[in-house]
Amino acid sequence: MAPAALNKKKVTKSQKPPPQKKQKKEVFTAKPPKKHDISDDSDSPTEEIVDHEGLFEEENEEDGFDSHSEASSDGDDPFTDDFLQGGDDEEEGSGSGSGSGSDSDSDSDESDIEKKSRAIDEERAREEEEAGAEMQLNIKEESDEFRLPTKEELQEEARQPPDLPNLQRRIKEIVRVLSNFNSLRQEGAQRKDYVEQLRVDLGSYYGYNEFLIGVLVEMFPVVELMELIEAFEKPRPICLRTNTLKTRRRDLADVLLNRGVNLDPLSKWSKVGLVVYDSQVPIGATPEYMAGFYMLQSASSFLPVMALAPQEKERIVDMAAAPGGKTTYIAALMKNSGMIFANEMKEPRLKSLTANLHRMGVTNTVVCNYDGKELPKVLGHNTVDRVLLDAPCSGTGVISKDESVKTSKSLEDIQKCAHLQKQLILAAIDMVDANSKSGGYIVYSTCSIMIPENEAVIDYALKKRNVKLVPCGLDFGRPGFTRFREHRFHQSLEKTRRFYPHVHNMDGFFVAKLKKMSNSKPNPTPSEPSEVEEQAPEENDSDSELNMGEKTQQHPGKRGTKKENGGLKNAAPENGKKESPSTTTKRKKRKFPSREEISKAREEKRKTMREKKGASKRS
Repeated sequence: MAPAALNKKKVTKSQKPPPQKKQKKEVFTAKPPKKHDISDDSDSPTEEIVDHEGLFEEENEEDGFDSHSEASSDGDDPFTDDFLQGGDDEEEGSGSGSGSGSDSDSDSDESDIEKKSRAIDEERAREEEEAGAEMQLNIKEESDEFRLPTKEELQEEARQPPDLPNLQRRIKEIVRVLSNFNSLRQEGAQRKDYVEQLRVDLGSYYGYNEFLIGVLVEMFPVVELMELIEAFEKPRPICLRTNTLKTRRRDLADVLLNRGVNLDPLSKWSKVGLVVYDSQVPIGATPEYMAGFYMLQSASSFLPVMALAPQEKERIVDMAAAPGGKTTYIAALMKNSGMIFANEMKEPRLKSLTANLHRMGVTNTVVCNYDGKELPKVLGHNTVDRVLLDAPCSGTGVISKDESVKTSKSLEDIQKCAHLQKQLILAAIDMVDANSKSGGYIVYSTCSIMIPENEAVIDYALKKRNVKLVPCGLDFGRPGFTRFREHRFHQSLEKTRRFYPHVHNMDGFFVAKLKKMSNSKPNPTPSEPSEVEEQAPEENDSDSELNMGEKTQQHPGKRGTKKENGGLKNAAPENGKKESPSTTTKRKKRKFPSREEISKAREEKRKTMREKKGASKRS
């Protein structure tokens, strides 16, 4: 009987749904005294039925459903009561055991979570402490007071390979100090110390030679200097000029867009320019390029022709025409009327010039191969309406195209270019007819930003010929220099225009427009040569004064210095006295102070002025 009862108990346990088990566990754990009552009661079936019914009633009340019929039906069968009592006893024991086990498990889980969270909090606090300490260390290392490196540190740097991150950091710090020098400078340090260190660091970091970076440091404020140098490191956008002799800009843009060229109109100031962002086809080998619909040309090359503003049926000279971008632009503006003399001194470049003229459909141009200085003898004096002189130069405005300029140019190169440019501009002025009804203009341009090649050349032309500066007709660009360090130029040089890559996103360029007032040449006064020399002392070592109708003045150290300036020659007969050789040799041997001496004299003068002001305030 006992084994059968046990089997029945197991069956009844397995048949009971799980929710009732949980409910029973909750009931028995909530009321532990019931366990003792059930186990210690007598064997009378009536008491067992009553206890069972009471327990089931409590369960049913808590669960919210009525089971009186089930309890009464169970109480009618004693075997069922025994089984139920035994099963309840087992479930009581197992319920109490599982309840204590779950409580212990939950306690252990909570303790583990608390330990993990506490460890995470401690790790986070430690990381915050380390970050704060590192930040304080960085603040101490990079304090507001930047200190220049000592001689020993510089010598140590010279022995090792260049540390580019350190150079870059030091350049930024020097620029920051110089932008607010009074409050950030190192005690006892002067501005020239910072500028000298900046010049050295920029030359090392960007690869400039000492001369060129020194000139740039003198020309620009430090913040703008950094923008300029950074702009030189990036290429300029690719530009096209529409050939209006064959097509319109809108039609050309549509065709190129269909070929996969991403482009936009250049700017408001140009009606024929297009800027190319990217292209799926070679932009210099499309059928449209071969047919002469457009010319690959930088945006800065548009400017001299726009300033020249050629009119139809005029005689125009392009003194340095190759490869033909400006010449074909002039022909398009003239609608193939009039006559253009395209001169190029270097014979190998004539091939590209003639090829572009044929490709673009130009028919009003004569190509010639002469030295520009000799053109007035070939074409005649006062015979043309306008002249464009895009003079050969040092190329310091196009460093982004030719990085060799950074290291290859020196003071002697700049002086040679300036000397040649002065000769060419005088030849250009001599060819223009001042009495022309529609013309009488000369446009001078260079792709250089050097002052001796630009403002100094125009100032020289203003003194040597009857010309005046007129507005270029360009709405943008910076005005030219009227004064730079010890040099003083004519005030009308404000009408010239300078273009920079960091400001206008085009190559560095200079444009000036001159109007010829008279075909006669002015008589130079005796004071003119000394003024020119004082304003541009670095040009004294040129071999001869500019010719083209002018008398030459040769360098004192050269052989055969026979010719003197015409004004000096004529001065002697007027006074009735001949100059002695000693006086002439004294004039020839005159030496001008160096830049260091000039700056030292200025500092002394400023010092005396300050002392006088201080004495006057005290009194």
